[in-house]
Amino acid sequence: MHHAPVATFWVWYRVGSRNERPGITGISHWVEHMMFKGTEKFPRGTLDRIVSREGGLWNAFTWLDFTTYFETLPADRFELALQIESDRMVNSVFDPAEVDAERTVIISERQGYENNPLFLLSEEVQAAAFRVHSYHHEVIGDLADLQTMTRDDLYQHYRTYYAPHNAIAVAVGDFNRGEVLEKIAVYFGDIPRGNTIPQISRPEPPQRGERRVTVEGEGSTAYVLAAYHAPPARAAEFFPMVVLDSILAGASSFNVFGGGTTNKSSRLYKALVETELATSVSGSLAATVDPYLYAISVTVRAGHTPAEVEAALDAEIDRIVREPISQEELEKAIKQARAQFAFGSESVTNQGFWLGYSELLVDHTWFETYLDRLAQVTVEDVQRIAAEVLRRSNRVMGHYIPKS
Repeated sequence: MHHAPVATFWVWYRVGSRNERPGITGISHWVEHMMFKGTEKFPRGTLDRIVSREGGLWNAFTWLDFTTYFETLPADRFELALQIESDRMVNSVFDPAEVDAERTVIISERQGYENNPLFLLSEEVQAAAFRVHSYHHEVIGDLADLQTMTRDDLYQHYRTYYAPHNAIAVAVGDFNRGEVLEKIAVYFGDIPRGNTIPQISRPEPPQRGERRVTVEGEGSTAYVLAAYHAPPARAAEFFPMVVLDSILAGASSFNVFGGGTTNKSSRLYKALVETELATSVSGSLAATVDPYLYAISVTVRAGHTPAEVEAALDAEIDRIVREPISQEELEKAIKQARAQFAFGSESVTNQGFWLGYSELLVDHTWFETYLDRLAQVTVEDVQRIAAEVLRRSNRVMGHYIPKS
């Protein structure tokens, strides 16, 4: 890309909460925090000043399937990103005092999440949906593990997963491709390949009936959360699922930077918000390595109950399963999903995100062929995936009941 004198560099590690077990839940996210605590070459705080001085930005994210780091800089300072990421791939310090200080930060972060009723409900629903697979727990981890994990636990996790053979490097921007590849080889070429990565081999068995959870807590607002087991990104059924989501609740954004289109023309908005049963409704379809969840979240309007909202939600779900959508509605939904994709892939930084994310999920062609595969979805495809996914027996239904 030569539209602007800017370049971005991403390093994606194939490690997230799915790579954790009871006792070390939340460790991937904690290791991400420790990667900003410095190395011998770049002591703590040094890189913040350097990146800012160069007019750049840097950040990191941990999720179910990955941990990723990036820098976006003026193109003539791009080499700084290679220096940063190659150095902290092998030389992060994990000072015991810093580990203890960060424990307090992360526990505080979790406690902050617990002030949000939707987090509490989502955590219970996710745990109920996954009895076997390690998607069972939240990325932040369980409080019991955050209180007991040691510096050695963190460092062992780092040394296991942070290595070239478990990483994806992505460079996008205004540069000469050959020169950048040579520089990547210079900075990363001598780093040992790494040890064998432990494989995840605990697929979630089919659910044998609806599961229900009720969470009681503070506040005055009730919520409904319906989570259906859904196909992974590599499945052919994923793209009809994208269109179904667009019809029901408005197209989901897969980009960590958010943004996107309104959902006011979606079926569930009309059925729940315009009828004043709810103040908001949203859908969440995630692109994941393994089968995950399609979640519909509803904020119940004061004066109504979760049971009323659930009944109205189910009426819409039953309708889309029973009655084929029109060709006009299909085309509109595809157009909205395309727009959401476009909003999330405009900048150099977003291009870097999408290429790395796609390579981690399937391969880089998943990104390159995304719009073409959306355009191939038919009315029959949507009808089929709706009947397959939107079954009562395939979901967890959650209600949040405020004490007040």
